[in-house]
Amino acid sequence: MTKSERTYQEIQNKIKEGSAVVLTADEICNRVRSGEKIDFEDVDVVTTATRGIMSGTYAVFSFKVAEPNSFIRASRVWLNDIPAQVGPCPNERLGVLDLIVHGTAHSKSNPTYGGGHLFREIVEGNTITVEIETVENYWFKTYTNIQEMQYAKLFGTRHAFKNYLAFVNPEPESVPSIFHASEFRGNLSDATFCGCGELNPIENDPDLQTIGIGTRVLINGNDGFVTGLGTRSSPEKPNLGGFSDMHKMVPEYMGGFVTSAGPEIINTWAVPIPVINQSVLENVLKLNSKIELKVVDVCGRIPLCKTSYEDVWKDTDNEITYQPDECIDCDICEVERTCPMGAVIHMKGESAVHNPELCFNCGLCVTNCAGKAFNAELGTIEYCSTETKKSIPVVVRQSDRLRALKAAEDLKEKITSREFKISEPVERIHF
Repeated sequence: MTKSERTYQEIQNKIKEGSAVVLTADEICNRVRSGEKIDFEDVDVVTTATRGIMSGTYAVFSFKVAEPNSFIRASRVWLNDIPAQVGPCPNERLGVLDLIVHGTAHSKSNPTYGGGHLFREIVEGNTITVEIETVENYWFKTYTNIQEMQYAKLFGTRHAFKNYLAFVNPEPESVPSIFHASEFRGNLSDATFCGCGELNPIENDPDLQTIGIGTRVLINGNDGFVTGLGTRSSPEKPNLGGFSDMHKMVPEYMGGFVTSAGPEIINTWAVPIPVINQSVLENVLKLNSKIELKVVDVCGRIPLCKTSYEDVWKDTDNEITYQPDECIDCDICEVERTCPMGAVIHMKGESAVHNPELCFNCGLCVTNCAGKAFNAELGTIEYCSTETKKSIPVVVRQSDRLRALKAAEDLKEKITSREFKISEPVERIHF
């Protein structure tokens, strides 16, 4: 009789022996697309990943800023002009701060700088300015970096969504939105979307058979753990909570993303799916064509129609390409002005400079470059209602599939090299 179940211990033993078959979600889905039949014995672990805007993020820091008894306690603190919540520990007269910083917090001096930018700078090892106002109305400034932070952990309260939405604006007027890096043009002119479809962790384990409380994952490239469901999670649209130490995170996987409503924050999750039974196998074989993507009105998120992740990812380019020779040296570079990552810098009389490591591959530059120096096929949303049927061009992708693929590959390599240990959940997650 063909085996259709295996234990975590069996999988761990196979990994230790070097005989485990570990595939990324992309690898196994490509095999299915090519017509290959995948049986239970053909795969032991599937690595999944997603990189996108994940607003439900905060970080907790603790570090020394002065000698003991220099001040009673802090009342207000800013890190690179980003406001921090002081406490919960008062640290009276210790010269030490305990701080909570929201990933969506905005700088008091720079409208394009937020918590996501700050967190990436901290992980990069940059020096951070710390401004402190004390309860005795004493103000001083100091500096720190992650090496001097005894404690620096990032927490997700709403991460790694199973699926998300596509957004359009059917009204005639343009509107600002966190779901667009520029004004969201009206009359169904633009489409944006979130989600990596068949790569998404919960999409590969929708019943949460293997993802549970205590599951070991990678958050921004470093080991972390699932704490349970995130906020506003539901059986139809689940998401996860989790945490990880920031000291060993990878800057490339995180950062700030400036929308037309202000800065947002980017995070990356990579999650192993141990194929413990036939049901899990069937889920990891599901392709984008079977994963629904709802199209909603950006003003109120009113459902308008449905499509699939096949529409937005098939035959598209994961990576933006830049041809400097095509740059026409505009007086005002619209790409530099609107790039949500600040990944393009243009100096008058020279070609624009593109930073691929910082680039999120959202695609807004493709629309905004007058010289067509930035190129990528971004796809369309097939919109259909009782009154209207049209193809709406995708102008912004708020998920970075290129680095989601890289994160899944990184996790695969860590598992096969035994650097990352598959862990059985402490407890199942129940909706």
